[in-house]
Amino acid sequence: MAVLSDSHTGTTFHGEGFAGHIKEIEAQNPDVLLIVGDFIDDDTSKEDMIRCCQALGEMKTTYGVYYVFGNHDKGYYPPEYRGYDGDDLIAELEKNNVHVMQDDVELVDDRFYIIGRQDKSEEYSGGRKTMAELTEGLDPDKFSIVLDHQPQDYDAQAASGVDLVLSGHTHGGQLFPLMTIENHSNLASDDRVYGYEKRDNTNFIVTSGIPCVLG
Repeated sequence: MAVLSDSHTGTTFHGEGFAGHIKEIEAQNPDVLLIVGDFIDDDTSKEDMIRCCQALGEMKTTYGVYYVFGNHDKGYYPPEYRGYDGDDLIAELEKNNVHVMQDDVELVDDRFYIIGRQDKSEEYSGGRKTMAELTEGLDPDKFSIVLDHQPQDYDAQAASGVDLVLSGHTHGGQLFPLMTIENHSNLASDDRVYGYEKRDNTNFIVTSGIPCVLG
């Protein structure tokens, strides 16, 4: 699995730069690419957004590309600010065969589940399902992977019995030593700022950003 998070295209690199990263990831021959949010930013131009979606469509994998929203992807400003809205982004992603997941569950190759959550910011409008709702009726013998941009629901995720939870959001390590202090304290709202943790039978990984490849 290749995991991509927090590319924030436009504030980091532009569309062609993102396409270059995708080629580097593709060279590792991943079976699936999992995008856990903040793929674009509030200031990402429409041109860059479209090029990034095209780059995902050009990538060759066995099982495809799966995507969940982060807190910046839909934009905090009116659509006029950057010239498109969340629906336009979804349309471009789907045009390029990306599985856009908003509290959805897909069984892949009859072998493993991908559970894609709405971003935590959607809770305030009542638009996000709980882990219990998302995992109800799933076969516990099949491996389950949760994509959840913000690492802030570990207790419920562990209680649900899923196997792996992938998150981003925190840019862990970017603000050293602040992030390290947060990792060893209760100062942050995030359950973890960076790295690997296991609770009960659930494995959690928070990536600091683009890209991370898991064998």
